[in-house]
Amino acid sequence: MAKKTVSQGTPATAALAAAGVPFVLHPYVHDPATTSYGLEAADALGMDPARVFKTLMIEAEGRLACAVVPVSGNLDLKSAAAALGAKKAAMAEAKTAERRTGYVLGGISPLGQRQTSPTIVDESALSFETMLVSGGRRGLDIELAPSDLIRLTKAITAPIGTGAAVPPSSSTLAS
Repeated sequence: MAKKTVSQGTPATAALAAAGVPFVLHPYVHDPATTSYGLEAADALGMDPARVFKTLMIEAEGRLACAVVPVSGNLDLKSAAAALGAKKAAMAEAKTAERRTGYVLGGISPLGQRQTSPTIVDESALSFETMLVSGGRRGLDIELAPSDLIRLTKAITAPIGTGAAVPPSSSTLAS
């Protein structure tokens, strides 16, 4: 995978470049009327929605955490709480998520956040050679190896997604 660092630099791309991690940028035209940012990205990029992941900020027993799940499904808050060793979890308030990460909703990346949080990546990511996550702004996704995302964010993996199609092990789309 070719490493690209074009004029679309964000804290997420800077973190990847600083770590020497290969990645590919996938810019697309964001429709301001869209509220389903992840599905918009998958559609605009012609990618399998099970391979495009959304970043959600949650609160578990007073602690903020980052959950990364396929856009083809939803986050199972009970499973996310259990993965964090908590009894329950809830979605973080939008303003809290934006303040903590330094990104706006629809552009929150698990990488390069202003203040890092414990991170959980849905285990389905491991089925892919590469996955896509937000690049730190609406209209920009980053393609990288799941192992690199997990390593850089010090994430754990767990079955925290619901409703996502289980991808075949050889399912990766050409970039």
